[in-house]
Amino acid sequence: MTGPGTGEATSAFTVDGARVVWRGGGEVLVVEPWGADSVRVRATLKRDVEDTDWALLPPDATPATVSVRGETATLVNGRLRVVLEHTENLQEVVGHRVFRCEVSFWDHVEDRLLFRELGTGGSLNLRARALRPHLGGDLEVTASFEPVPGEKLYGMGQYQQHVLDLKGCTLELAHRNSQASVPFLLSSAGYGFLWHDPAIGRATFATNRTEWVAGHTRQLDYWVTAGPTPARIASAYARATGHAPPMPEHGLGFWQCKLRYWNQGQLLDVVREHKRRGLPMDVVVADFFHWPRMGDLRFEDEFWPDPTAMVRELRELGVELMVSVWPQVSVESENYAEFARDGLLVRSERGIDVQMAFEGPSAFLDMTDPRTRERLWQTCRRTYGRHGIRLFWLDEAEPEYGVYDFDNYRYHLGPNAQVGNIYPQLFSRAFFDGQRADGHDAVVNLVRCAWAGSQRYGALVWSGDISSTFDDLRRQITAGVHMGVAGIPWFTTDIGGFHRGDGRDPAFRELLVRWFQFATFCPVMRLHGDRLPYEEVRAADGSRRLRSGGPNELWSFGEEVFEVLADLVHLRETLRPYTRAVMDEAHTHGQPVMRGLFHEFPDDGRCWDVDDQYLFGPDLLVAPVLAAGATSREVYLPTGARWTDLRDGRTYDGGQQVQVPAPLTSVPVFARDGSHGDLVGRLR
Repeated sequence: MTGPGTGEATSAFTVDGARVVWRGGGEVLVVEPWGADSVRVRATLKRDVEDTDWALLPPDATPATVSVRGETATLVNGRLRVVLEHTENLQEVVGHRVFRCEVSFWDHVEDRLLFRELGTGGSLNLRARALRPHLGGDLEVTASFEPVPGEKLYGMGQYQQHVLDLKGCTLELAHRNSQASVPFLLSSAGYGFLWHDPAIGRATFATNRTEWVAGHTRQLDYWVTAGPTPARIASAYARATGHAPPMPEHGLGFWQCKLRYWNQGQLLDVVREHKRRGLPMDVVVADFFHWPRMGDLRFEDEFWPDPTAMVRELRELGVELMVSVWPQVSVESENYAEFARDGLLVRSERGIDVQMAFEGPSAFLDMTDPRTRERLWQTCRRTYGRHGIRLFWLDEAEPEYGVYDFDNYRYHLGPNAQVGNIYPQLFSRAFFDGQRADGHDAVVNLVRCAWAGSQRYGALVWSGDISSTFDDLRRQITAGVHMGVAGIPWFTTDIGGFHRGDGRDPAFRELLVRWFQFATFCPVMRLHGDRLPYEEVRAADGSRRLRSGGPNELWSFGEEVFEVLADLVHLRETLRPYTRAVMDEAHTHGQPVMRGLFHEFPDDGRCWDVDDQYLFGPDLLVAPVLAAGATSREVYLPTGARWTDLRDGRTYDGGQQVQVPAPLTSVPVFARDGSHGDLVGRLR
């Protein structure tokens, strides 16, 4: 037996404190405590493991212990027990001794197997940790695990599919416009699993195995935690990767946006009219191409003659201005030569060194280079910060390559195929670090993508350029729940969808109302979209500028719709104390704002399957209407609570499905155990 700190070795294991190292056949496997009830597992070939800090923070010390008996090492860290079993034997088909170490993970309190690595399969001779070298040094890593009978899986970020239980899914570990790969998984079996590798890859949660693949990487690296409830697992994951900062007050109300307010007067007129009508607004957004050329990172003088005065007037009206910043530079930008000369741009491995061509050829800024992040912030500080602007919309954060050939781009930290998924996290970090250094304690920036750890950099993630359909609305419920599980509590969508919603169309107006009802009970309530009909824009000299979309203000969709939308933004204001409390819980305890029913009611088996409802914080059950023409819907009320319909005050016992009315002006919302009595009758 080897105790903590003795440094003794057996034939295969070395123990240093509570860190276990196994060596065999050139493979090095390290398992060590990484926060309460948690461990980190790394493995590589012919070298020591690396201390990469992609998302994991330095762990707090834990009273973990290690024991070695014969060829078995056991690490116990709170609720989690990890068992490493060494075997070696002469394998006749290869003619030499073969060394293996099989790893399993147990709930130590319940003495229950959580999951284990894939077995050899007898003569199949399978390998749970397949570390396959590429010529030149990288590895293709595949980690395979035995299936857990009956488990259900959640998290992984947002994939535009209406699938709640991810068991049976194959997911691309890569970012695209409207896809954010955040590789943290919550199992109903009582564990959380972070694939701590930003390489482009794949995750498969099949009936016969769970499999994680990184196509080009330097080591196997993952983190595991055990917990009796989803809430405990969420807290452990937040401690490991960082908590969201406090949400500033202007993050709690209504945000107004469209593609695009193209001049200063237009934007100010919209806010003035909003206030004249007595409508609350916290943030208004100046979208992309307020600049002369992509990458100029400043207002175009002709259309925005006095940004300082604009910001001052907005602030007097109680509204903050957010400006769009794209992480790319046109070859015609005034900044291109400087960024390219200093090596601050992503480099194409093959072909012309251009990565996107929207409104002209451009290259992306290399966010993995700390020099780029510093230069970007200093530029934006000079061009935007001097006007008093402190909110930024970090668009294109995947980044959105014109062609998603992930092996064709090289960053400061390595090839995109090896490190690319960390890009959006570091884009958020560029602004967070700069703003905090300048004394802005409460940072929130809108960003179109995220990876593990993005939450600690004030990332408010929206679901990308989705279409204006009821199917897309339905997908946003599962997207928001999965993002919350994956540790990203600040989530929002384009109300009404992004693509081609026509404000003159009665069918779109119905969709908009239903989406608005959903958004009222989302972490951030934000109206945006590329509406029809389009408006052409030209400068005084007749030269073309990017077009603007159609009207997208509350009063743009007819008087009947306006009355419903106005009531909802006022309702959002009424919710402000509750929303603030839920945001504080996200900051302090790492809890999601938008929650699957299973988060609060894990003992109710049905709650693990309900995919068209969610909880806004712990107390409000929201059941949006997700079908055109619907005037009622079924709602499942979890067992273990009594539920009050906030529209009429009627109460129901939990553990039942009820049919409730839901005319166009009404959204079913239920309060838990008599809470929020002040809201009864406040909803239509």
